[in-house]
Parts: sequence; C-alpha cells; structure tokens
Amino acid sequence: MNDEVAGHVRYEREGRIAHIVLDRPNKLNAFNDAQAIGLRNALDEFDGDEEADVAIVSGMGRAFSSGADVAERHMRSQEELRRLGSPEGRGASGHGLLYKQVSWKPIVGAVHGYALGLGLALALECDLTVVARDAKLQVTEIPRGLWGTRFVALMHQRGAGVFADEVILTGRIFSGEEAVDRGIFARLADPGEHLTEAVRLAEEIAANPPLAVRAAVRARRWYMQKYEQDDPLIRAAFPLHLTKEFQQRAEAFIDRKNRPSATEA
Repeated sequence: MNDEVAGHVRYEREGRIAHIVLDRPNKLNAFNDAQAIGLRNALDEFDGDEEADVAIVSGMGRAFSSGADVAERHMRSQEELRRLGSPEGRGASGHGLLYKQVSWKPIVGAVHGYALGLGLALALECDLTVVARDAKLQVTEIPRGLWGTRFVALMHQRGAGVFADEVILTGRIFSGEEAVDRGIFARLADPGEHLTEAVRLAEEIAANPPLAVRAAVRARRWYMQKYEQDDPLIRAAFPLHLTKEFQQRAEAFIDRKNRPSATEA
C-alpha cells in the first residue's frame, strides 16, 4: 500500500480494489495544477498496478471536488492564459485522463458533498459513479464565463437530453437524487454511505472476468471520447478564457471568497 500524498492525491490498494483519493480537504479538493498532475500520476499508477482490477475515485473531507482552484487557475495573467491556451497549467489538464489509459481497467466514482465544474466532469468520466443523495452538483463553467461543451458531450452521451441542456445553460445546483433519476450516475447512496456503496459496486465488477470487463470499458471510453473529441476545436474557436467577462467573473468569485462571511465552495 502506498499512502504517500503526491500533489494532494493519495493512491492506496485494498485487495484488488485501488483507492484514488483527492486529499486537499481544506480547499474542498479544488484542482490546482499540483492536484491535476497528482490525479494523472495516480491514474497511471493504477493503470500499471497488476494487483488492482478496479479503482474508486473519492474525495476527503466535505466534498468530492469543488472544481478548479479559481485563485490559481483563473487568476493567471492575460499573457500566461494566452500562452497556455486555457486556464490550466502546462501538463496539468484534468481533461480526458481516462482516455490515456493502456489497461482499460474500470473506474468507479464515489461522490459526496460538492461536485462542481471539473469535479463533476471527473465524476462523469468515471465508468460508473455512486453519488450521495444530498450531494450538490453543478456545471459552473457558463456562470464563470467558460465553455460548457465538455458537459454537453459527457451528459448527452449518457442520454440526459434536455435535463443536461437545462443544468448546463442555467448553472443551477442539482442533487445526487436528480442525477441518478436522469441516468447520469449509476447508484444512489444515503448520506455518508457513498464509499461503502462504491466498494460494493467495485466488488461486483471485479467478480467478472477481467479481460471481458476491460474490453467493455475500452468500448465505452471509445464512444465517450468520440463525443468529446471536438471540444478542443470549439474552445479554440471561442477563446473565452481571454475575455473581460471571464476575468470579471473570476475576480468577483475571489472577492466573495475573501469576505469574512464567505464559506468554501
């Protein structure tokens, strides 16, 4: 078992099940560059771990992940944003990490608390996801002046239809119960039971012949990637990260966070 924290992400293994734990609870597991790189490294470790058949991605503390760390990623200078092509640091993208796997082993999401923006996208990319009934989910990209195209692809790929369009365009918070009712996530758990249910689901998957499971995972991600493959082209055509609108929304968010009455998330 490796319990070393690297970039605020911890990799552990219990039997044939690996646990990839977002471990930045004081920031509600918000993704800065270090955590994005840590997640990529943990996924690579799982991919090459011959003793692990299934992984569970979860978050420590009060949230799965509150999304991007706005203070680091969204407050970059115009020069840096232009050079990087997005708010993400070089080599620190949280997009499409599951498509880069070689072994195609299944990954289960275990979501509780907040799953916002990039955190919600990660949960949607997982092959199956368990969500707590009282979880708070939100596509934050459009309210923050960014692209919602990734969520259009991910949620429509799961057949969410007009529900997907509504939560993307309005940016409203929706619950774990709504997500399961609409077929976005696989299983609903009572508050505090999301990880237990995720382990149960992972054990059910691991009971099947591993090569057959991996072939199905490969097929699923193949089609999922086809849905998402135009996202970089759409983003390049609309460089929203360079707009005054995006800058103003980032500054307003930071201003709210710094007020004495502000709460995390």
